[in-house]
Amino acid sequence: MGGNFFSIITCELYNSNRKLCNTCQFAVSKFASKNLFAKSKKMKAIYIASATATGGRNGKVKSSNGVLDLEVRFPKAMGGTDDDHTNPEMLFAAGYSACFDSALNRVIEIGKIKTGETTVTAEVSIGANGTGGFILAVKLNANIPGVSQQEADDLIAKAHQVCPYSNATRGNIEVTLVATVND
Repeated sequence: MGGNFFSIITCELYNSNRKLCNTCQFAVSKFASKNLFAKSKKMKAIYIASATATGGRNGKVKSSNGVLDLEVRFPKAMGGTDDDHTNPEMLFAAGYSACFDSALNRVIEIGKIKTGETTVTAEVSIGANGTGGFILAVKLNANIPGVSQQEADDLIAKAHQVCPYSNATRGNIEVTLVATVND
């Protein structure tokens, strides 16, 4: 096998005894010495948010500073009595949409692109994963007025590389990006 990253993946996936060939072992050590495996590098926190849940989905969540202090309940679709309370999927949708809109505006700023006011709506769905647990999926609807559809598609693709929520969920859940250019 060759000694680049893609051949390492190929070697690892197709080597029946699950061992890297000598060339790929050398390449891994070369990449590791240059610290190219970023996920193994410890992040230096800029900010830490903390919240505590009591009672799970039929309980309460409160941030450490008390600004967020909400009752949470199962939505009606999941056996709850009504849809009159916050639930974890709403909180995730709120956080992801705010974060993605910030990432989108950062990409727009860096690119010196003139747009109207952007909006991002996150739709978070939950369903069974087939093994007794649950999994989430997200659809991000970003509206970017004042640009072409192609520019909007490019901007959300770039924002998806910048957004911390996107980076945290990448490869773990399905995230669908939809761009519109409505005024």
